[in-house]
Amino acid sequence: MDSTEQNSGTSEAFDKGEEARYLRHFTLPEIGREGQRRLKEASVLVVGAGGLGSPALLYLAAAGVGRIGIIDFDIVDASNLQRQIIYGEADIGRAKALAAGEHLRSLNPYVRVESYDMRLNATNVMSAVRGYDLVLDGSDNFAAKYALNDACVLQSIPLVIAGIYRFEGQMTVIQAPTSPCYRCLFPEVPDASGMPNCAETGVAGPLPGIVGSLQAMEAVKLLVGIGSTLSGKLLVFDALSMSSRSFNFDFDPACLLCSAAALITSPMDYAAGCAAAQPAAEAPLLSAAELRTMMTQRDSLTLIDVREEAEYAAGHLAGAMVIPLGRLTQELDSLRSLNNIVVYCHSGRRSLQAASILQQANIPMLGSLKGGLLQWPDAELEGRPE
Repeated sequence: MDSTEQNSGTSEAFDKGEEARYLRHFTLPEIGREGQRRLKEASVLVVGAGGLGSPALLYLAAAGVGRIGIIDFDIVDASNLQRQIIYGEADIGRAKALAAGEHLRSLNPYVRVESYDMRLNATNVMSAVRGYDLVLDGSDNFAAKYALNDACVLQSIPLVIAGIYRFEGQMTVIQAPTSPCYRCLFPEVPDASGMPNCAETGVAGPLPGIVGSLQAMEAVKLLVGIGSTLSGKLLVFDALSMSSRSFNFDFDPACLLCSAAALITSPMDYAAGCAAAQPAAEAPLLSAAELRTMMTQRDSLTLIDVREEAEYAAGHLAGAMVIPLGRLTQELDSLRSLNNIVVYCHSGRRSLQAASILQQANIPMLGSLKGGLLQWPDAELEGRPE
């Protein structure tokens, strides 16, 4: 990965400038000189230098985290300036990762900054997070969140993950192997077509500042080793009522990533599943009863499971083939010779998108399983562990 860096000393001693800069931390008995030394020797990767990443990056750099990585593939737009406070008018049109890195260096010359102008995905996420002590998620899409969760759990790297929507923010901390993961909280990847983004619904300017600052606080606590964190808890903040509440969540015994029966060994690619494309309005829907009847009466029925291969291995319909939604467009030519196609997934969301793709490619199909495998008895699935 191409990067821009600024080096600084890594000795345990603080020079005169650092002594003055971190005085308020030295005064806190919970942090003190030892805690500040830990921050100086720590490394944090921030994915997404937008609304959440902006305040988080500023506070991490100001706090003296020794090495900060920034990943973002976007450029600064005028509409960002309402909430992405790390940028100014002069940054419009610049790569966010590079502009943010420049501002951090001007804020604290003792911090080493690495800027990566790139898109994070399931292919590069393992190498991207490797070598960092902690990862902070400031992304705005589910594909990146699940990829980060998978990579951090597989490598036992703490992850501070958050999201915002209009006037509400959510945040949790993933600390594998001692805490449940993001998949335990949200087993099914949400369908982005039903989750409008900030451009469509708007977002209150100060909200990401509040949530991003909370993420930075959690990161500092984790790095120094103080207080209790949101590990195993989901914090929900409502700006309109100025209230917050937290919910405990536990390990999901069926989690494909962190349970005893885990099947995921590398991050899954949900890029297509998290795309904003709308499913076809007229996609035919089949009930579980209708599909069960078809399976007993049709010899040439083609069942296509559009989940990931690890999900398929955990239990699937008899005779079904697996073609993950992210690969479906690459397999269209091979599907044209098949008859009576029915697509299905876990909840019916991904299969609706699959049905839309097949319809747009003029491939005849019978329909999509309404409600997915959630409507199917576990006992009738093949490959499911006893």
